[in-house]
Amino acid sequence: MKKHVRDFLTYLRVERNLSPHTLRAYESDLYQFEKFIGEQKIRIKKVDPKLLRNYLIFLQRNCQRKTIQRKFAALRSFFKFLSQHKICSTNPALAIRTPKMEKRLPRFLDEEETIRLLEAPGSDLSDLRDKAILETLYSTGIRVSELANLKASNLDFIGGSIKIKGKGGKERIVPIGEKALEAIKNYLSHSKKSKDVLFLNRFGRKLSNVGIYKILKKYGERVGLREPISPHILRHSFATHLLNRGADLRAVQELLGHSNLATTQIYTHLTTSRLKKIYQKSFPRA
Repeated sequence: MKKHVRDFLTYLRVERNLSPHTLRAYESDLYQFEKFIGEQKIRIKKVDPKLLRNYLIFLQRNCQRKTIQRKFAALRSFFKFLSQHKICSTNPALAIRTPKMEKRLPRFLDEEETIRLLEAPGSDLSDLRDKAILETLYSTGIRVSELANLKASNLDFIGGSIKIKGKGGKERIVPIGEKALEAIKNYLSHSKKSKDVLFLNRFGRKLSNVGIYKILKKYGERVGLREPISPHILRHSFATHLLNRGADLRAVQELLGHSNLATTQIYTHLTTSRLKKIYQKSFPRA
């Protein structure tokens, strides 16, 4: 099976242009499955729906629903690849129904909390960098990985936009607000960095995703936010505040870089929930 997994991962990297993070997850998931069938002395060509149901039961004892969904998505894609290349006659994973995901509304900050967070950094160089990071995340709604890979050459100060390389290597142009551009200019005017990568750590290297998480956590604690803050919460806040102020759902989809509108629609549940609370609180006959 190892050869088939290697061929499949090469296909995902070259043909589908999936991110290194996604490739690592698929590799881990498939090798876990290989170990499972290996212990039962079953070859990949002999995998059937019955065995996959047993594998599902095994996962349900050890994994959360979201993880199970991802692992079976990897298996469906893998067996589709094998059947297309005549290695397996069918895709047995298509017959398996995985547990439905629990619908969770994304956490977000209200506008007052967001302003407190954005105004938390001080005036030394690391604070100027952190201020630019916070403003950019909120102003654009980009992912933490997109921020970490952002280059100074991707910025258009005159046009007020940035070029983002998102999931699957897809590029998009995202507007960025004046406050964020001002914070970036302030950071760059005091920074002596020579690399094109925009945000660097104290050693002059590109900030990692973990480093950015730590920065947000620090300022969230400084201003006394009720829960730990993360880049994704700022992304949720960006989308929610846009919709609360009348933005079109399709436009928000484009800004967030979602390939599917259904991914964006979770924010409509969130804004509906907020409207219901206002209605219950304000309408005399609610």
